[in-house]
Amino acid sequence: MTSTNYQYYILTKKHQFLEHVKAGRICYIREHRLRAELNSSHPLKKLPVFPMGLRAPLDYSIEISSMEELSVQEAELLQALSGDTERLKWFEQRHALKTALGLTVGTEVTVEEEGKKLRGIVRYVGRITEPAYPDVISGTFFGIELQGEDRKKGNTDGSFGYRTFFSCDRKCGIFAPFSRVRPLVPSSLSPTHPDPSPQPQSDELTPGDRVTYFINDTCRHGMVVDVQEKDGQHMVQISTDKDETGKTGGEVKVPLHMVAKGEVPAEPESMDIDEPPVQRDTDDQCMSLSVNSVVEVTLGAGNLHGIIRWMGILPNRSETMVGLELEEDKGVSDGTFRNERYFECPPKRALFVKLSSCRPDSRFQSFSDNHTEAMPMLKDKEEETEHNIGTLDPVLPLTTEQIHQFLIGRMKGIQGHCNSCYMDAALFSLFSCSSVLDSMLFKSTAPQDAPIQKTLLHDIVNPLRSKGFVDGRHIMKLRQLLQKHGYSHSFTTDEKDPEEFLIVIMHHILSLDPLLKLSAGGKVQESYCYQIFLDQNHSLVLPTVQQLLEHSFHSAGLKLAEVPSCLILQMPRFGKKFKMFDKIIPSLELDITDLLSEGPQQCMLCGKVAEQECADCFRDPVFSTTGFKVFCMSCSSKVHSHPQRRSHQPARLDIPKGYLGRGIPRALTRDKLELFAVLCIETSHYVSFVKHGPNSRDWIFFDSMADRQGERDGFNIPEVQACPEVGTYLEMTPAELASQVPRDMKGVAKRLFCDAYMYLYQSTSMCLYR
Repeated sequence: MTSTNYQYYILTKKHQFLEHVKAGRICYIREHRLRAELNSSHPLKKLPVFPMGLRAPLDYSIEISSMEELSVQEAELLQALSGDTERLKWFEQRHALKTALGLTVGTEVTVEEEGKKLRGIVRYVGRITEPAYPDVISGTFFGIELQGEDRKKGNTDGSFGYRTFFSCDRKCGIFAPFSRVRPLVPSSLSPTHPDPSPQPQSDELTPGDRVTYFINDTCRHGMVVDVQEKDGQHMVQISTDKDETGKTGGEVKVPLHMVAKGEVPAEPESMDIDEPPVQRDTDDQCMSLSVNSVVEVTLGAGNLHGIIRWMGILPNRSETMVGLELEEDKGVSDGTFRNERYFECPPKRALFVKLSSCRPDSRFQSFSDNHTEAMPMLKDKEEETEHNIGTLDPVLPLTTEQIHQFLIGRMKGIQGHCNSCYMDAALFSLFSCSSVLDSMLFKSTAPQDAPIQKTLLHDIVNPLRSKGFVDGRHIMKLRQLLQKHGYSHSFTTDEKDPEEFLIVIMHHILSLDPLLKLSAGGKVQESYCYQIFLDQNHSLVLPTVQQLLEHSFHSAGLKLAEVPSCLILQMPRFGKKFKMFDKIIPSLELDITDLLSEGPQQCMLCGKVAEQECADCFRDPVFSTTGFKVFCMSCSSKVHSHPQRRSHQPARLDIPKGYLGRGIPRALTRDKLELFAVLCIETSHYVSFVKHGPNSRDWIFFDSMADRQGERDGFNIPEVQACPEVGTYLEMTPAELASQVPRDMKGVAKRLFCDAYMYLYQSTSMCLYR
């Protein structure tokens, strides 16, 4: 359960019989239990609430008259204070608490530290410790970077414990509760300051009101979207039921004096202009909505989708309102309402409407609170019927032009659902812009596994490439089929490793030929992924993927038996949690010529056909170039004439017929693989980077859980974003890249260089479509 599934209270009076629960204690009750209490027939005088800070999760019946209701944001602010007495004191100063709710990242503030007021900027707002069981919330603190003369008067660099919450210089940061923080310009945030030029007329209309307006003496109806002042005149922005042509939808701006609240003839006030889909238990749906719920609302122009970022009572309103952050630029502000900020979002993305006008986002209605029960296992007949609809023809991978047309943005890519990020990131990486493994979508397979292959093509790969979006229910469907077929009893619930999922799909289900054939001691080993291991003698500090692969092959005595169509490399780690290197430099091309067991190799010094390989020279620091250390006979004699290398024991190479060890060699073609995707992991969450064009800046970043609706609903909002900043770092020299501080790297570049888990390379000559 999340913190928003509870109602919170603060005790304003000491309980008569509970000596250990004092006034100022924060209490909570689950929302479903609160609804049950409110719906009971007996008069409600007490509530069974759980006081915070008790070791045992026991509820106590406490008089409602002894408690005051809190929002989750208010409860978290108060919980950061040191004791019950202090919490009660600051709760009674409601103006300070409400002002704190308006403090956002970027706000200039003063913070009290050891009796002095220091100037700074808010860099972080949130918890810095996890709730202690059985509590459901911990305190909200403000992370502040000190400015000007007050720099170096702090006690942190943005870290607390073992976590970094924001970045600043040493001793330039402070974490403080709201009681010690004030906005530098109080009037810009404090709701206690009256509007210097109140407009009682405009206050009568609020976004969400049904109104009647007049144009050319014609009476029309609509809904208020915003009230604005321009050149001294108040204008009302209205989402119309029908315009002057009789067409449904659209917006108009009408002078305030031509707008009347309500409808003539009078109708029940309603937010919904277009008739919404039939909904059951509307009251229950509204009660289930909370901050961070994904909802939709109907305007004259159609349905808008967004996330509830704020919920409460607006001035001069009695009913509950919500502030929505919309997916598109169809709002009216950036989270402010009549010059008062309620939340932060991009411009033209905020819209304030009535809570009763919102309903759960219909795009996610296939999920319920208990997804494993709400989505029964599929029947084979149903699967076959579904796949008979539509085409199974392949859709080509996305081009750079298509990516910019319909793949960038929110609700793009593959929608995550309940620990599916490993699967989402892997599928997006493999199929969004590459066709190297498309053969697995069409090869013949066992009848019992055909539904899995069809789901992969029909419901995931084709929609991703044609529409830029895969609904989370299709991912759950694939997971259910995998679980049903006995490959794992926890595919629908647990997080797994990408390589585990890929091996199940490629080997156990589709029986794909192994991607990798390794030669060791004259024997060929087959696999689908290659885990890089390094010996203890390596001297790598800021390695490239090329160097890591060569060192791993050399230390294990491996060669490639043939050029792989797709090479999946897992980066070296101490177990699954700890990285061996702070940063790894992606090799956009992987030269595997010297890693092949067959075929000629070039002398690393003169370019002639190599005849000897020296393992001892591989570790010699004088050879700074990458690749195995191979020489023609002449160069080998010169290299090993040095006193420090006389003890080396070079081995003879097998030279294919037709190539001479001496004389002028034929031109040798270098075998290279192209990087097309990288999977990264940070705190058990997988994301992916995909290269979609020839330039170093042609990268996109995909996160299937960019906006997490939470455990209650089990679905998320995916996002794909362009990340050209990656190219900036790829163009740097190793020395320049080594000097980069990860936390200061721009955009999402840090995650590519510091959190790489798996690199995906392809042979461009073996892709189905180019």
